[in-house]
Amino acid sequence: MRLIKKRVVLHFPGFEPLDGVAHRARYERSARQSSAVWGYSLEVGTPDGGSDPLSFEVTTSGAALGAPEMAPGAVGEAAPGAAGAAPGVDPAPATWQTKSRIHMVDHDMFVRRLRSGNTLSQIVAGFRSCAQIMLEGGMRGYFRHAWRFGLFFLFPFMLTALAIALTAQIAVTPYSLGFSPWHTLWSGPLALCFFIFAFLPFSERFHTLHLFADWAMAVALGRMHKADFNDWLEERADAVRKALDEEADEYVISSHSMGSNVAAHVIGILLERDSEIFKGKRVVFASLGSAILQCALLSSASLLRARVGLIARCPEISWLDVQCLTDSINFYKVPVVAVSGHADAPPAKMLLIRVKQMLTREHYRKIRKDQLRVHRQYVLGPDLKASFDFTLMTSGPMPASVFAYPEQDRLPA
Repeated sequence: MRLIKKRVVLHFPGFEPLDGVAHRARYERSARQSSAVWGYSLEVGTPDGGSDPLSFEVTTSGAALGAPEMAPGAVGEAAPGAAGAAPGVDPAPATWQTKSRIHMVDHDMFVRRLRSGNTLSQIVAGFRSCAQIMLEGGMRGYFRHAWRFGLFFLFPFMLTALAIALTAQIAVTPYSLGFSPWHTLWSGPLALCFFIFAFLPFSERFHTLHLFADWAMAVALGRMHKADFNDWLEERADAVRKALDEEADEYVISSHSMGSNVAAHVIGILLERDSEIFKGKRVVFASLGSAILQCALLSSASLLRARVGLIARCPEISWLDVQCLTDSINFYKVPVVAVSGHADAPPAKMLLIRVKQMLTREHYRKIRKDQLRVHRQYVLGPDLKASFDFTLMTSGPMPASVFAYPEQDRLPA
């Protein structure tokens, strides 16, 4: 296996209120967990001054790797320094070092903008997005292809609708019991107190208003009807184009959750401008817990679906779609390219992972009921050696494509 010495990574994080600095700090914490588990050396550099998107260098190094015998589309194992390596396979070096330039293409500005209004305006905007998604066939598509994702869509709106109904019931209780309408002078404030001081704090356990904003962004990236969103995507495409000019052995475009929609638009814009932009490059597009179909299933998302097709048909791009059974916020075992309307295009290679194989039993038991926390595990550090490791994919010595074909439950030694 030819090891990677220089890599460029463009990472599109999910819908979280974290800027590039915060995402870099998370990356460093996760990388240190990975290095401790796998036993390699790690150095995470400081952010480059004035970089946009924020970028930094990660250096990993270690003792000799095994020289696995590489069958087409498979990865095997061999003991370090083992003799009898397959003909045509380069022997492993005595030591290895990989330098990766990480660019954090976050969309924190939109997360904060969508959460900036007062509570009432956020609730109204959320229900408006819900109605738009229903009218455009999004909910029907969710339940058709991934019923758990359909429930994820409905949950915050049903919870808030129930709370509004209870609030109204408290307000009209005196009237319904035959008391004088003057009694609403105390029942109305009581109802308001219930909503503000009881329901809203309770709903934050489920990140309800944050999810309302997430669906508002889903509509924006599907419809492409907001000029500020569209202009920002064009600007990100310019920045990514500059990052791709750097020489490297491998280019990894990774994306998590809602970030996969941003990545699909940005890569699609680059391919629309220049169909040969990736010519001569080794490119892996890794969508982690992808939410592309969250937007692409809207009837108005024709531009997004077209860009998905451009990515799938680009011969230089290997698309790896990482999915998880216990993550309800992804489209498990759903072929994203075909469902986006490109059944004749090369499909994304699915990598099915299990979070509980990455964490200790105690750690997994602690987080398994928090679906947003489980959904974040794609980009977080492991407790155990497993078949997927985000840090190794983006900063490790092996090509990112090896994750697509694990023969074993573990990565090569």
